[in-house]
Amino acid sequence: MSQIPSRDQILQWITDNPTQTAKRDIARAFGIKGAARIDLKAILREMEEDGLLTKRRHSYRDPEHLPPVSLIAITGTDPDGDLLARPLEWQGTGREPMIRMETREGDVALAEGDRILARLTELYDEEADYSARLIRKIGTNPLRILGIFRKMTEGGRIVPIDKRDDKQWIIPQGSDNGARDGELVEAEQAGPKGRLGLPRARIIARLGDPTAPRAVSLIAIHQHGIPDHFPDAAIAEADAATPAPAKGREDLTDLPLITIDPADARDRDDAVMAEPDPDPANAGGFLIWVAIADVAHYVTPGSALDHEARKRGNSTYFPDRVVPMLPDRLSGDLCSLHEDVPRACIAVQMRIDATGTKISHRFTRGIMRSVASLNYEDVQAAMDGHPAPRVEPLLDPVIRPLYGAYAALARARAARQPLDLDLPERSIVLDEAGKVVSIGFKDRLDAHRLIEEFMVLANVAAAEELIRRKTPLLFRVHEEPTPEKLEALREVAQASGLVLAKGQVLRTEHLNRLLRQAEGTPQDELINMATLRAMTQAYYNPENFGHFGLALRNYAHFTSPIRRYSDLIVHRGLISAHRWGKDGLSPEDIALLDQTAQAISDTERRSMMAERDTTDRYLASFLADRVGSELTGRISGIARFGAFVKLDVTGADALVPVRTLGAEYFDFDAGEQTLTGAESGQVIRLGQKVSVKLTEAEPVTGGILAEMLTIEGAGLARGTSRGHGKGPRRRASVARLKANKVKRKVKRSRR
Repeated sequence: MSQIPSRDQILQWITDNPTQTAKRDIARAFGIKGAARIDLKAILREMEEDGLLTKRRHSYRDPEHLPPVSLIAITGTDPDGDLLARPLEWQGTGREPMIRMETREGDVALAEGDRILARLTELYDEEADYSARLIRKIGTNPLRILGIFRKMTEGGRIVPIDKRDDKQWIIPQGSDNGARDGELVEAEQAGPKGRLGLPRARIIARLGDPTAPRAVSLIAIHQHGIPDHFPDAAIAEADAATPAPAKGREDLTDLPLITIDPADARDRDDAVMAEPDPDPANAGGFLIWVAIADVAHYVTPGSALDHEARKRGNSTYFPDRVVPMLPDRLSGDLCSLHEDVPRACIAVQMRIDATGTKISHRFTRGIMRSVASLNYEDVQAAMDGHPAPRVEPLLDPVIRPLYGAYAALARARAARQPLDLDLPERSIVLDEAGKVVSIGFKDRLDAHRLIEEFMVLANVAAAEELIRRKTPLLFRVHEEPTPEKLEALREVAQASGLVLAKGQVLRTEHLNRLLRQAEGTPQDELINMATLRAMTQAYYNPENFGHFGLALRNYAHFTSPIRRYSDLIVHRGLISAHRWGKDGLSPEDIALLDQTAQAISDTERRSMMAERDTTDRYLASFLADRVGSELTGRISGIARFGAFVKLDVTGADALVPVRTLGAEYFDFDAGEQTLTGAESGQVIRLGQKVSVKLTEAEPVTGGILAEMLTIEGAGLARGTSRGHGKGPRRRASVARLKANKVKRKVKRSRR
């Protein structure tokens, strides 16, 4: 087609092809070439002026769209009986979009006029513009129960899995959702007490076998006491919230800020942009913007939302679900920086020089509008020369300057020498039923590092700003390793033939030197893990003790107030310091800073333990079908009772009990981290390449056991008798070990 398309044809193309909306895409679709492109450009400009299109950099799109989490109202049903809804916060200028509900078994009944919070998916058919899945009915907040269903003659009961809760629930006949006796179920309160004085509930989700993968994270939530039910008062406050007004805020909507997150991200609390510094006195420098969702506007001191957020301390992340710090109305909607939606923010502009050193910064409270919601993979692919159609228009004006600023920050990082651990993040992929289908490790891209460096710089700026203004805050503290942990790391290094020097004030560059020695050797992963174990646990404190791992003197968390209470406190400090409003630090906030620091440090550890336990159970579940298989790995830990093997591919830790190593006594040397056979002289030490046979993988406990087959390619030398540590052979073995240890010490002292 070479004829210039009509407005309707252009709009239809954009609707049908939302990822191909650049002018050249439209021209290619309609076969427009040469001088005809000028006519097409004129039509597109007219449509933009008439409000039919909005131009975003080099692409066009229909501006009438909704955020992925929205407040909607049920309006009735269509001829097929499907529920229809309308958005309650429509900001577009065109036709209000039509929404079709997708109901599922267990959803609460909905009727005309009901207001709900829903997750939306854009449709491209003639019957509706969006489909919606229910998150929660506004004004309702039924208590949720997790337990084992016990079937009775009429209905049944739920026995909670939480040992601290001895209250059972009655499930009336017809409310069991088809659950079978012994199944793990999720239920919600369904009215007043029934017979026997027990409260009534109805089952909304059948989770099957309590040992099944889908149950893993729910069990961890309850075992570790992670609050997963918001009080009615907190829900009511969230439901009553409306978008923050622009009055009194700096207008940042012209800045090409973008969000870069994992592909499956549900909330987006940080947006970034960069541009070369126009000041000729700062050649090679950049202006960097980091904009963070203004959670403090919605979660005010002393409110029900504030009390619950402080209680939770942080969001907790599992492979199949998130337990958020804030209700969905905030975390997934009003405080999430969705594409092309105006959102309140607290932003910082930072000026850096060509070496990545921060020259100055400025904080502001503003209104922004993200020009794109991108994921790490798409951004990296664009920089690597393979841009997706919707990313390509942003490549030169937005993405390349970000990487230019990152290159400068990388130079500053190299000079600062923060701890450079190489520990890839494990990726657990589940199917719809919650079963583990694959386990691997996430790729570490420059796009990830870019965002990390921008966030670190913003966190430093926040700490420095509040210190300068003498405003109370919570620092993120990471102290240097204790002498005992450092000595243990030194022993591991020496056992691996590497050196961590003594007699000097420890700095991260010394540890990085050790990591570089191990890089590319069989001991690489071992030394990284041992270095991590030597580190102290980071925590929050009103006093500033520095951040050893990042090699920074001043550091505070500012960039994730949706999921960390510490960041909310820092935001309130900035609001008070700049006198931006009455929602800054309260006298109670300041008085309780010590208690708050301890409380949220504890909740952070609680979440880490729950996440780790869940990961262990998923790994055991994944390996349960592979019992009897031969697997490879490396010795990652030595104990008196056996050796731990980190399995290749999955990264799971399997225990090889000492009793399975052979019919002989094994001497444990804690200093050298070895197990030595009294008869055979077989030495098992950290870092050795081994093969094992998987003998047990228990999903309920997360325990994995294995039997050693080979060490460094050779069969295991097994003794012929078990002396249980008695007799001359053991005494000779111990004497030999002591003699060898003395020789090693003498040799080291002569270097």
